Amino acid sequence: MLKAGAARFDLSPRYPMFLIGYPHVPRLSTDIHDPLHASALFLDDGRTPLLLIGVDLLFVGADTVARCRSAIYARTGISPAHILISATHTHSGPMTTLHLAFRRDPVVPASVDGTYLAWVEDRIVTAAVEAWKNRTDAELAATTATIEGVGTNRLDPNGLADPEAGILVLRRASDHVPLALDVVYSMHPTVLHEDSTLVSADFPGAAMRRLIEAFPGLVPIYHTGPSGNQSPRWCVKAQTFEEAERLGGLLADRVREAVHALRPEEFQREVVLKAVSSTVRLDPRRFPSVEEARANLERRRARYQKLRLEGAPHGLVRTAECEVFGAEEGLVLSEAQASGELRQWQERYQLAEVQVFRIGPVCLVGVPGEVFVEYGLEIKSRATRRSFVVSLANGECQGYIVTPEAEQAGGYEAQCGLFTAVSGRRLVEKALALIGEVA
Repeated sequence: MLKAGAARFDLSPRYPMFLIGYPHVPRLSTDIHDPLHASALFLDDGRTPLLLIGVDLLFVGADTVARCRSAIYARTGISPAHILISATHTHSGPMTTLHLAFRRDPVVPASVDGTYLAWVEDRIVTAAVEAWKNRTDAELAATTATIEGVGTNRLDPNGLADPEAGILVLRRASDHVPLALDVVYSMHPTVLHEDSTLVSADFPGAAMRRLIEAFPGLVPIYHTGPSGNQSPRWCVKAQTFEEAERLGGLLADRVREAVHALRPEEFQREVVLKAVSSTVRLDPRRFPSVEEARANLERRRARYQKLRLEGAPHGLVRTAECEVFGAEEGLVLSEAQASGELRQWQERYQLAEVQVFRIGPVCLVGVPGEVFVEYGLEIKSRATRRSFVVSLANGECQGYIVTPEAEQAGGYEAQCGLFTAVSGRRLVEKALALIGEVA
């Protein structure tokens, strides 16, 4: 019989810390609006134990993942290859990784707060171990919900998006009381902006709170799906906590409805679990010369100012502003290329892990970095088993994995990613091959 357990622990900083996610603004935290969590779900079919962990931070670095996996293995015996750790990507939490492209931003700290990072890693491990300890006989159902109104393609509101939220529902076998919900949804958590100095998990945090209210005692685990080009930019009425609650409420309500719609026979107590993982060599990007990068930055700045003066709609202005940020970061990377340092960073992040869990009727696919939604949609459409794709899993790749079209257009994401669109193709093909192994 399937066994499952879940646990979540608070990660909110206990002292003022720089909030990472927006350029040029010295966002030192002044308080906690809503807590950050490490949330863990343990599953075991008697042969294969799995751990799914969601962390309310912008990024969880591969080094952190390695240390946490090692510590969890030492305390539980669960293989590191059977542990997935992903970042929800909130832009209102502390910095836990260094980003080469941020180096010239004077407000971004030059180093990570080691004390906080060690505490975060300890809490991730503790959540995982407690979920393992909490295991009990359980039953599982998989479903989806269609989410409208939370966000769109941020480069083009009529462009590709993935409105499907993947949902795993765990209930206690003895009395059918909900134990955990694992939710995968492809949308940037960027309702809150640079004017906020309060720690927050953004709209996913609001959604998880709403689900706990609907199912008392439930532990929710949230993963951000491929959303490198997805955001609430064209849907928000304001960048406020009220908006984060509204959009989080939309997500939670659709998830709750999908859970209530499940029929008793859809819950399974005998569930097959499998885990496979492999690595992909990402394709390093060649950046323009420093002179070309400077000229590009000037062009982007001029266009942004023109749109502002013309009173263009918020979405267009924000997109142009982000293109300026990308050009600034691209200049840093061109300079690093000229000095030879860029190659060292690309070599460090070039080997990327792809992970696939079979969980009964579905596969959960973990890929690193801020992957564009097109890649997630392709995996889902071509997979031999229904699949949910988790991005920012087991490492951050220093940013975006864009499409060839985005690479050619040269928007914000393409200007500051360390690797080419060829990398996305490699991630897709490796994921599909691994799904084939476990399906």
